[in-house]
Parts: sequence; structure tokens; C-alpha cells
Amino acid sequence: MVIGSNCNIHKGVTIGQENRGLRKGVPTIGDCVWIGVNATIVGKITIGDDVLIAPNSFVNCDVPSHSIFYGNPCIIKHRENATEGYINRKWE
Repeated sequence: MVIGSNCNIHKGVTIGQENRGLRKGVPTIGDCVWIGVNATIVGKITIGDDVLIAPNSFVNCDVPSHSIFYGNPCIIKHRENATEGYINRKWE
């Protein structure tokens, strides 16, 4: 599993692997990703940079950079600077 820099992971978040099927493996999470309370991220998927994952979301598909992800089933909305104002204690 890879987690990029400047990521905020809130309480109750699950990041896990899938043991069989097309998504067998673990997630790769990019830089400047905000993951809300009780979100679940599973399988060999890629989450791009500057992504906001809303609370209680179930992520089992790739999420492109500069996106907001919410719901189950997923809804992905493109948004430049998706995490602006959300990332705490950002460092370069």
C-alpha cells in the first residue's frame, strides 16, 4: 500500500485489500487526499492527487486526480483544487 504526502485520514476509515477477483491487491493513494470519517477504500485501485473522499463513502474503483468522490454506489465529480481548505498542516 502507498499513501502519498499531505493526506488527511479521519477516524473510522478502513483501507484494505481484496483477496480475489479483478481488484485483488491494495490501494495506492496519491498526494493531498482528504478521506472523511468512516470511508472504506478497498482493492487494487488508484486514487489520484487532490481528491476529496466524502464521509461514509465506499471506494472500490479508480478515482482520477482533482475529484470529489461520494456515495455508494460512487459518484465522481471533477473539481480543480478539490481539497483546498481541507488539508491540515500541509508541508512541501
